[in-house]
Amino acid sequence: MLRVVINRLLISIPVLIGVLFIGFLLLIVAPSDPAAVIAGEGATPELLAVLRQELGLDRPVLERFALYLQRVLQGDLGKSVINKAPVIEELSYAMGPTFELMLCALLVAVPVGIALGSLAAVMRGRWIDRVIMMSSVAGLSMPGFMIALLAIQYFGLHWGLLPFQGRGGPLWTWSGILHMVLPATTLGSILIGPIARMTRTAMLEVLTLDYIRTARAKGLSELKVVLKHALRTALPPVVTLIGLQAGYLLGGAVVTETIFAWPGVGRLAISAIASSDFPMAQGTILVLAVSFLIINLMVDLIYCWLDPRIRL
Repeated sequence: MLRVVINRLLISIPVLIGVLFIGFLLLIVAPSDPAAVIAGEGATPELLAVLRQELGLDRPVLERFALYLQRVLQGDLGKSVINKAPVIEELSYAMGPTFELMLCALLVAVPVGIALGSLAAVMRGRWIDRVIMMSSVAGLSMPGFMIALLAIQYFGLHWGLLPFQGRGGPLWTWSGILHMVLPATTLGSILIGPIARMTRTAMLEVLTLDYIRTARAKGLSELKVVLKHALRTALPPVVTLIGLQAGYLLGGAVVTETIFAWPGVGRLAISAIASSDFPMAQGTILVLAVSFLIINLMVDLIYCWLDPRIRL
């Protein structure tokens, strides 16, 4: 297991550097000028030239990127152009709500998706199988922002059942739970369809194996055969899909946090890009990239636990 972790970490380093470099280039080619944002309207060309020199904007791209990596390794992500606060402090406030939202979204999507996929596999060819698969396709076809807007329209405005703006507090408080329901359900609904379809496909393959017939011949109940013997064997491809889709949750969190005014990293990234706050935008890219790599490392470890052959 330790060897798997070390190998994945070594692979992750060049991936992380590549992601940071691409994000760095995208921010450079943006039409806005950080020096003009700091100086404000009516700034003279001389003042802009001085600010660009202080910010290092007059240096070559590779040199600027190397200096940025050096600062990152030292734990210095710079200061926000807008409020002059350290970027790492702003990110520390935003990371908690984002991780809470992603965790709750996975807690919604994974059990529901696996349960629906397993039920569809057991009831293959029956009406319940068709209903689940039709619902999965419908869920895949509907964009996340539409689900969010419908949830706000009915559960928030029309029926007034749940709050839909901001974060009501920590997750262990009742207000925090109520404010979490709509964003987490909206974000998690994106994953239910793919997880259900993959679970059904994997379960159908496993249920035809010889050891499943043997378990049934021994007199075990169908529920025990499905949960104890079939499901664990069918889980590795499902876990792989969950890991890949969990990375997409980071992108979906940007839209969800913006719609629900959730104070997370995604909303912070949108506001930083809109206001040309490049240090803050680079910090959010770093956090999202590291989060994606950590999720994939966790998936690899779970995969090894489910299938001991991979450790060899």
